[in-house]
Amino acid sequence: MSSTPVVVVLHGADRPSPQALAPVAERAEIRYTEAAGLADALEGADVVFAYDFLSTAIAEAWHAAGSVQWVHVAAAGVDALLSPQVRESEVVVTNSRGVFDSAIAEYVLGQVLSFAKDLPGSLRLQDERRWQHRESERVAGTRALVVGTGPIGRAIARLLRAAGLEVSGSGRRERTDDADFGTVTDTAGLPEALGRADWVVAIAPLTDSTKGMFAADAFAAMPAHARFINVGRGELVVTDDLVSALRDGAIAGAALDVVDVEPLPQDHPLWTLPGVMITPHNSGDFIGWRDALVTLFAENFVRWADGRPLDNVVDKSLGYVPTTGS
Repeated sequence: MSSTPVVVVLHGADRPSPQALAPVAERAEIRYTEAAGLADALEGADVVFAYDFLSTAIAEAWHAAGSVQWVHVAAAGVDALLSPQVRESEVVVTNSRGVFDSAIAEYVLGQVLSFAKDLPGSLRLQDERRWQHRESERVAGTRALVVGTGPIGRAIARLLRAAGLEVSGSGRRERTDDADFGTVTDTAGLPEALGRADWVVAIAPLTDSTKGMFAADAFAAMPAHARFINVGRGELVVTDDLVSALRDGAIAGAALDVVDVEPLPQDHPLWTLPGVMITPHNSGDFIGWRDALVTLFAENFVRWADGRPLDNVVDKSLGYVPTTGS
């Protein structure tokens, strides 16, 4: 590391708050760049802050990253970054684990309650000025399967349990004594677990092994009354199979904060299928989330500059930050 380290901030139309980056500016030269100028900005750089977390520009400009020691991504998922060249390099990758946990858990609970209480139906009736008495479902005692047992999945499990749901998990390793999930099934046990679920929540990281994990066979394994909630990545789902499952009544509904592709084309059938709620990849975007991301990076930068271990180090072979029991 040079006496004055160089930090490249990759941004899109929005740039991070200078106030939140102040601890970095005090100890480093900051180069702001959009994707088109990234290769030039990487010359002699030590650190990259991928504030534009969906950009694939870092992987594309990796040939110019010869002096880079550390890349921090302003998101929990790092799949846009992890090209084979990045995986094989000695560069440390960190993510923004912890920023979105509670907000995404609240989103999931909100969607569960929206389905159970048919809030979209109430809004439609209100638009029609119709006073129509209806009954609604209880969520207490229903069963939720959270597929993905990292920190966000655990926050979801705790909040759903607080609302009275019975929660189990699906992860890499089977176990029966998990503090948040109780029972966790492994990949081999997923079809059976899906068959017992009233609610299926997808929050698994996007890796080679999870891409397309929710395909026709997974939807066929779910009860016909089950609802599917995806707050992970759109690519976890084979979208045509989800459309078929919804049209054929294999499942009762879906709440999709992420889709493949994004943004969802205006003529896509998911927009108009009954029982579908679509939000624009914003389940974790609470008021102030952008500054929270920058603050987390700034705190990690101070650790790096002081020679202390970094937080949220990604295992590049796995594609996420490993945790005990995940």
